[in-house]
Amino acid sequence: MSIFRTLVSFCLFIFSPQAFSNEAVGTLGLTSSLMGIAAVSVFVVAYLAVMTEEINQLRKPVPVMIAAGIIWLLIALTFYQQGYDEAVLRTVVNDNLHEYAALFFFLLVAMTYVNAMDERNVFEALKVWVIKKGFSYRQLFWITGIFSFFMSPVADNLTTALLMGSIVMSVGSGNRKFVSLACINVVIAANAGGAFSPFGDVTTLMVWQAGKVPFFDFFPLFIPCVVNYLIPAVYMSFFIPQGKPNTDIEEKPLKRGALVVCVLFLCTIVTAVSFEQLLHIPPFLGMMVGLSYLFIFSYYIRNRYPVCPLGFGQDTVFINLSHADWDTLLFFFGVIFCVGGLGFIGYLELTSVLMYENLGATNSNILLGIISAVIDNIPVMFAILAMNPAMELYQWLLITLTAGVGGSLLSIGSAAGIALMGQSKGIYTFTDHLKWSWLILLGYAGSIYAHTLING
Repeated sequence: MSIFRTLVSFCLFIFSPQAFSNEAVGTLGLTSSLMGIAAVSVFVVAYLAVMTEEINQLRKPVPVMIAAGIIWLLIALTFYQQGYDEAVLRTVVNDNLHEYAALFFFLLVAMTYVNAMDERNVFEALKVWVIKKGFSYRQLFWITGIFSFFMSPVADNLTTALLMGSIVMSVGSGNRKFVSLACINVVIAANAGGAFSPFGDVTTLMVWQAGKVPFFDFFPLFIPCVVNYLIPAVYMSFFIPQGKPNTDIEEKPLKRGALVVCVLFLCTIVTAVSFEQLLHIPPFLGMMVGLSYLFIFSYYIRNRYPVCPLGFGQDTVFINLSHADWDTLLFFFGVIFCVGGLGFIGYLELTSVLMYENLGATNSNILLGIISAVIDNIPVMFAILAMNPAMELYQWLLITLTAGVGGSLLSIGSAAGIALMGQSKGIYTFTDHLKWSWLILLGYAGSIYAHTLING
């Protein structure tokens, strides 16, 4: 409960009228104004609606998109009333649009490739292979966890969690204890694995695209991430039930071109990294070039096998594009413009002074990682990047680590946890995860200690 009280105290301070002094320096310096307080209130209400999505059944992009529109409407009205330069307003909006566009195109290509691999039965084949091997429950606990850890750096933590979750559900049907513990293990592993790769999580992608951490400098986080995963996994493995699950499952062969699509995805990643490392061009351009690889391959397949039922045509690529996770993409739009608007009013600079100057970078980065388990790491990381505190590489790696693995503390703290709760239909729950939060917190502390020893 001490963590919760710390979070509540921090929020009460930030949102109290005393905190909004005229001495605070912000972009507009309007943190103490009625407009500023109204903007913060709108964002808080919107995010509460996002956090209670399972209850109110309102899809998560809706409240933040509405909030973004209201916040910028308030800012625009203030501009007209105060007689500010309208060119400044347009410049700030365009800066936020640039941040979103770079993230949007990068993720859209990555999601399209993941959907293409799914459509070619790549993930189903992996699932069947694991189940058909006849592993015990304890072996499956470790296999799904280790697969999650090493798959999420490439396929992202959400996709990985859904795939491994489907394996857990398939083999653990009727064994609630195994499914619950294995799902917790998958969430921890997917989040930990995603934290040491620019492609593993949206937050790492944001840090990389912002130029705070070069591509290859993420990989020193590998050992701290391993520590974060192993501490809870080793202890939980002793509670896995004995025995073997039923291995009856229908086999689904790989469709034509499945392995080629996987290779093209790796080539796309290489292209994006090369654009950024060698040419200093934003990596989303490399990803868009990589999308053309998929179109060219689909064009070849369509002409080479025009009547093959397992063909892969250009229309299929567009279908995979349309099946991208638009909820997530639109949610990012709302978050980026909400946080960007609050930053323009002056709140992010105020918060930066409160945390990074008063608490110090290390304490702030550790606390923000814990807060990300409640608020979600994406708005937390975007706010930090908007604050742009003066930090060395060690500290940027620390916040990348804590924001990435901090979401494992609660089932609602990451997209992986939320997705598995929905997929398990009440077998893996918030309460089940909460029972092990103390152990996950030990892994969180261990990863920070390992990072300090190795990279400090």
